[in-house]
Order: sequence, then C-alpha cells, then structure tokens
Amino acid sequence: MMTWTGARRITPKSVQITSVSGATTVRFRILALLFAVWSTISISAQPAPEGVKVEKDIEYVAGGGASQSLDLYLPAAPSDKPLPLIVWIHGGGWRGGNKAGCPPAALVPQGYAAASITYRFSQKATFPAQIQDCQAAIRWLRANSKKYNIDPDRIGVWGASAGGHLAALVGTAGGKKAFAPIGGNEDQSDRVQAVCDWFGPKDWNTVMAQAAADQTKNIYAFNTPKDPYSSLIGAKMGEDKAKTDAVSPITYVSKDNPPMLIMHGTVDPHVPFAQSEQFVEALNKAGVSVVFQKLPGAGHGGPAFGLPAVRGLIRAFFDKTLKGENVKVEALPDEMVTPKATATPEK
Repeated sequence: MMTWTGARRITPKSVQITSVSGATTVRFRILALLFAVWSTISISAQPAPEGVKVEKDIEYVAGGGASQSLDLYLPAAPSDKPLPLIVWIHGGGWRGGNKAGCPPAALVPQGYAAASITYRFSQKATFPAQIQDCQAAIRWLRANSKKYNIDPDRIGVWGASAGGHLAALVGTAGGKKAFAPIGGNEDQSDRVQAVCDWFGPKDWNTVMAQAAADQTKNIYAFNTPKDPYSSLIGAKMGEDKAKTDAVSPITYVSKDNPPMLIMHGTVDPHVPFAQSEQFVEALNKAGVSVVFQKLPGAGHGGPAFGLPAVRGLIRAFFDKTLKGENVKVEALPDEMVTPKATATPEK
C-alpha cells in the first residue's frame, strides 16, 4: 500500500503529491486505481484496502435494523490520534442501493476513518425520513467517536446521486434543526465540516423546467409512480411547495455552510447539470467556499469520475478541509477530466 507524506500541492498542470523537501514526487495514479472500481453510479461491494478493518451492520438507531445501519472502515493498526472521518451516502433514487461500496475506504490508509451508511427508502417512509436517518448517523458517530478513535470535529460527507442530494442537504441543513431528530444522541451536533456531492439534485422547484430545457433528455416521467423525485416527497412537484422546499438543499444555503466540492457530468440524463450550476451560484452568493468541477461529456457517473485528476481533487479537498493541510484546491481544466477515447484496433 502506497503511503503519502508531506505537504501536497495540486495544480492543473501537475496533479501530484510533493514532499516538503521536494525529494519525492508520487503521482495519483495508484490511488486512482483504488477508486476506479467505484467510478459509476452502481457502487458495488469491494474488498477493503490492505491495512483496513471493517465493522459491519452497526445500528445507528437502536432497533432500526438494516435500514438504519452503517459500516465502519478503520486502520488495522490503531492510530495514535483521533482520525478525521468521511461518511459515504449511497445512491439509488432514494428507493434502492446499499452501503456495501464505500469509496472513501480507499483513503483510510492515508490517515482517515470512513463510514458507509444506509437509510430508509421512500417505499417505506417518505421524506424527511432519509435526512433524519443521515443526521442520526452523524450524531451516533460523534457520540461514539472515542470508542472508534474518530475526531468529532472533523467529519465530512460524500455521496452520489440520491446520496449526493443527501450529502448536500446534510451540509446546508446541518445545525438548523429543520428536521425533528430521531435515534437519540441529541446532545451531539449534526453539522459536518466538508461536503463532496456527486450529481445530486438540489432544487425540486426547478428540476422539471431544467430537464425540459436540457439538450440531454431526462429519463424520468415526472409526477408518475416511476418518478423518484415525487415518490420521495409523496406529492406531485408543482403542487406542494412546502414539500419541494423542504427536500431541496438549496433552501438551506447560508454563509455558515461547510466547504463543498460539487462534481457533475454535463450530459446527465437523471439530474440536469443545471441543478448544480444553480446550487453553486447560490453558494457563491452566500459566501460559502465551493469548488465546482464539471465533467464534459460525462453522464450520471461513468469513467470520468475515476480519472486520476478527479480522485486527486477529491483527496486534496478532504485533506484541506478535514486535515487543514496546505493544499491548493481548484477546478481542473476540461482536458484533465475528460477520458481519452480508446482507438478501435484495425482489422
């Protein structure tokens, strides 16, 4: 397993890790290989990286069973100090998916702890059950931080699609008491210190119009039983503004939101790219630190999300926000985040 030491400098021209002395430079390619298997929306179970132990199926709500449980990824060799934690929230349209795959587990050998959580699906409980579960998991992790050697003051979240929506909502609604707490540990905060959102919806009030205007055809028939957006809130979009406001991360944007890294493919048929553009505009207007990484030609996940430069940017973002490292974090140029076409062999 590759070890990473020293201060890191991330620039568009040279995505690399450089030691303080400058004597050693290691490119992100090997770390990217660890991430590559998680580069699409379908995050499948993978063996934990070498040197990482896993504790599975821990209930964060007593009696909640599989719907309200998490897996923890910790260093096999105990750390001599509490570790920053990255919480993964899976996708699946709020009605499917599981916690088996955990992209941040690849960062555990680099000085992190990781958790992968699941939550109640919309067939079982409509919104706000999903965000209540995520916040309950954050509070449970803080309440048990000493047991697992986690730093309760350095927690980040990362999610994709429906999980990206929930990660963004954890970030913007944290500490606002917008949703009734469940699961106990109410003496603990549900705030987080960093958010990485992959192509999650942000505003239920604008998504239909944005999908209609998008050159990329959206796959959903909105406000039908097969539509995950309206199924989540248990109401038709456009008919219950209280519900569409409540579920939308953009509703809770304020200057005290944590730093965010937003990543979105420009030809996403599930979530219009304009959703992230609108969200980033609101964050910038509120004075929130945000890096917006567009992935030209990428859809709802795909190979672009596994590129070395993309994974290097994610690593740098968490190193800066959760470890306080002196790392430059900025959006990368299109050529660094666009997979090169594979030539067709001549016959």
